[in-house]
Amino acid sequence: MPEKLATAEKAELDQFRMAASDFLQGSRFAEAEAVCEKMVRDFPKEPDGWVFHARIAQRQNNFYGAAAHTRRALDIAPGRLDVHLVAAESQIYIGRIAEAIAALNCIKKDAHADDAAFRQLSALYTQLGRHQDAYYCAQRARDLSPHSLNRLYLVASAAIAVGKMKEAEKLLDEIIKAAPDEGDIYYNRSTLRKQTANDNHVDELRRRLNKLRQGDHREAPVCYALGKELEDLGEHQDAFHAFVRGAKSRRARLAYDVGMDEQAADDIIETFNVAWAHKTPDGAENEGPIFVLGLPRSGTTLVDRILSAHSKVTSLGEVNDFAYAVVRTGYPAVNKQDLIRRTANADLRELGEAYWDALCGYGEAGAYFIDKTPANYLYLGLIAKALPNARIVHVRRHPMASGYAMYKTLFRMGYPFSYDFKDIGRYYLAYDRLMTHWKNMFPGRILDVQYEALVDDQEAVSRTILAHCRLHWEEECIEFHRSAAPTATASAAQVRQPIYREARDLWRTHETALAPLAKVLKEGGMECQ
Repeated sequence: MPEKLATAEKAELDQFRMAASDFLQGSRFAEAEAVCEKMVRDFPKEPDGWVFHARIAQRQNNFYGAAAHTRRALDIAPGRLDVHLVAAESQIYIGRIAEAIAALNCIKKDAHADDAAFRQLSALYTQLGRHQDAYYCAQRARDLSPHSLNRLYLVASAAIAVGKMKEAEKLLDEIIKAAPDEGDIYYNRSTLRKQTANDNHVDELRRRLNKLRQGDHREAPVCYALGKELEDLGEHQDAFHAFVRGAKSRRARLAYDVGMDEQAADDIIETFNVAWAHKTPDGAENEGPIFVLGLPRSGTTLVDRILSAHSKVTSLGEVNDFAYAVVRTGYPAVNKQDLIRRTANADLRELGEAYWDALCGYGEAGAYFIDKTPANYLYLGLIAKALPNARIVHVRRHPMASGYAMYKTLFRMGYPFSYDFKDIGRYYLAYDRLMTHWKNMFPGRILDVQYEALVDDQEAVSRTILAHCRLHWEEECIEFHRSAAPTATASAAQVRQPIYREARDLWRTHETALAPLAKVLKEGGMECQ
């Protein structure tokens, strides 16, 4: 039984925790480490110093170091659930997915009335794509703290992933009623279904927007919600104006330079060249991985659902296991360029086997696993060599349709280029250069699926996709929308419906307004008609 701290000692430890947390949030790692050392020295029987050491190591991509620190914390406090949660998370980053899931399942049994533990469990289960478990834990957290809006939002998010859209909308309505100043909730609610003339929130959103000052952090999500609902109602010009206002507001709050992403793409092309491919031996020969990738809002979720309707295929969703394996392989890279250089010289058999072990750790049935993380297109050289038998499906869309689809989506994380037409154009050209490079490097390995062709002739293109993946045809792949499988992407509501063509050429409604995007693309040699 751990000794209880005196009041003064507890206050001092709390000060250390707050200081370490503040330094960590500000990426002031050396100062955070100094506070951790004081915690370890002054409170050797408390695990907090080692927990913060682990969080710092994780932020610095030292995943194995983070796991080692959590083991020290567990040795000191084997009965603390919060320490077990940090330890379970550290297992995800080192690719020990089976161990992480087993640990989370044990914590779930022991959490009892600990609503904070259930909240964190829900987040970690979501990270692992185990959405039913996440939904259960979110409900337990809500039941233990029924007046917490945070817990209501947790349940709503989990409900969306498991397809309970009506429940999610009801919960989001409750949150908005209780806290009308929370901007993000409006956008989440608007994306749950297609709004109708008799059932929408347009007037409410306009009233809310009129109360916000230009530049308010809540402005962007309310604008995107209004734009989405107006577009549903066919009021396309007003919708576009709302998206423009929202995008400007969001972009103004980001410190982002698209040039860094362009440079990274060019560095990848230069490093992972034909000479590298010839001298680098192939890696693991596992048959199972299927990579579905492309830019966001390009149709990757649609292809994922078609493939995962097959009896031999299970989708793991947007997991980060390959990216984590790459980061571990390249540690201690100091920047993107250093990571590219280090991974080019890595043992790719080891990389491929580590990734495959992580996938198997999910414990899912089926001979084939889909990894539909869009950004995997950055790692295709490593994927093709580390996993020479992996199937790769690249989904692309008309460049103008792709650009507009990203522009009118408010992304919670990532894709900072999507809030400015020039940024979108420059990023798209860099992405296209890189994909052209990969296809030239690995002829026949990558199947290009054109989104427009898929929605025009679903069966024919679906058959081509399955053939590329060396899978026999099954009629269930046509009825993909009947699947109850969870999904947590921006397309969560759409993929539960049959393919529809309404958005196929929607960008043409705004062709004049999209001229800045077209100009960048055309100057880069892209056909935009």
